[in-house]
Formats: sequence, structure tokens, C-alpha cells
Amino acid sequence: MEKARNFFLKIFKILIKPEMRILPGQLAFFIVMTLIPLVALVATVAAALSISTDSIRLAISGAVPKEVANIINTIMTGNGINFNIMVFYISALILASNGPYSMINVSNEIYKVKPNTIIKRRIKALGMTFMMLILFLFLLLVPVFGKTVYTIIQESTNNENLLNAFHNVISILKYPIIILVLFISTRLMFVISPDQDIPKETTTKGALFTTIGWILSTEVFSFYIGHFARYDIFYGSISNILVLLLWVYLLSYIYVLGMVINASNYKNEEETTN
Repeated sequence: MEKARNFFLKIFKILIKPEMRILPGQLAFFIVMTLIPLVALVATVAAALSISTDSIRLAISGAVPKEVANIINTIMTGNGINFNIMVFYISALILASNGPYSMINVSNEIYKVKPNTIIKRRIKALGMTFMMLILFLFLLLVPVFGKTVYTIIQESTNNENLLNAFHNVISILKYPIIILVLFISTRLMFVISPDQDIPKETTTKGALFTTIGWILSTEVFSFYIGHFARYDIFYGSISNILVLLLWVYLLSYIYVLGMVINASNYKNEEETTN
């Protein structure tokens, strides 16, 4: 009981620090800058893999608030890859790395570690951007793969019981797989973000909190926007942009809270060891 009280007391002391009023907003700003080129990259790679744009739009619409999905779907083109597009997307990749770069800076501030040189942080940020790209593609491929397999089985058999059983299995397993991959990816981000070796064991609680927090907060936020908030009355055509900013800020704040939990665990382990 005493250990738990000290743990939450340390978290509270970190949360009331002035930088905690700045870090989530800073991270959210660069995530928004990252979102557009990253989605464009995902659309291009998906098109190269013969994944239909409609499937991507459907997956995005089911994962984010409606207003956010409207913005993201307008970004996607689904064009193929050629030299001119490659030049554009290399620039987009560099711009997209601003989000992970901000994650690195935020984690260094929370863990109070000396940052590496700008070049090293930029290289690591590019690597993290590729990880985010692969993660987004995987999250898009899960429902698409299940639908593809279902179509193949449907064309090869008329057994309704088999089709219903497969559909039920896919419906049950789809979300646990997505949650597990999201948890593993978030934990990996927490481990590699600071410019210091962080034991992965100290990031489990923060990654679990962040994963659950992202899912629940997105559902609650979607319900709030859909039933209560009427930003379109005051902001008109830019209301979708405002919703996007609020949603990203909410996710960024939860991410920073998860990192605070990890930092507290890390400090507890250091104190126990010493």
C-alpha cells in the first residue's frame, strides 16, 4: 500500500511541473505535422501493394472520429510510385519524422537525460517514422486480409456454417490482434525514445495505460463529438480541423502520461537497486 502511494505521489509531482503543460501540446503540434505526410506515404505504399483506397478509408473511418476521418480521407490519393512522387515522399518522410523527433525530446525531458547530437536524434526519428509507417500499414492490412480470406472461402464453398464460423472468428480475433500490436509498438517507442538505455520491463505499465487510454478516449471523444459538441456552429468549415487538433492533443497527453508512469517505474527500480 505504501509503495503504491509513493508511486502515485511521484506521478502527481511530475504532472504538476510546468513542463507538463507544454510537452503534450508540443508533441501534438508535431504529430499533426506528421499526420498528413505519413497518411500520404501509407496511401502510396498501400497502392503499391494493391490495397484498394476504399479499404484504407473504411479502416480509417472505423478507427478515428468521423471528423478526423474526413480530413485524412481527403489527403489520400492512392497514386502509384514514380520518380517525381518518390522525390516528394522522401521530403514528406523527413517532415513526418518531426513527430518521432518530438517524442525523443519529450522523453529526454521526462527522464532528465542528456540528449544526443541532433544528427543522431534525427536518424533515430527517421527509424521511428518507418516503424510508425509499418504499424499503420499492419493495422490497415488486418481487416483487409480477413476480408480477402473470407472472399476466397466464399468463392470455394457454399457451406454457410463454415462461412459464419470464419466470420465470427475474424470478428473476435481482429481487435485483440490490433490491441496487442498497438501495445507492443507503443512499448517499443517508449523503450527507444530516450537517449539512454531504458529497461523494457519498466515500460509495461505505461504502454498498457497508453494503449487502453487511446482506445477508450477515442471512443468517448467520438461519442462526445457525435452527440454533444457542435463546433460547426462556431467554427464552420474549419470545425473538422479543430476536432483533429483536439483529438491529437488528447492522444498526446495520454502518451506523455504513459511516459511519466514509465519514468516513475524506472526511478523506483533505480532506488531499489541502489
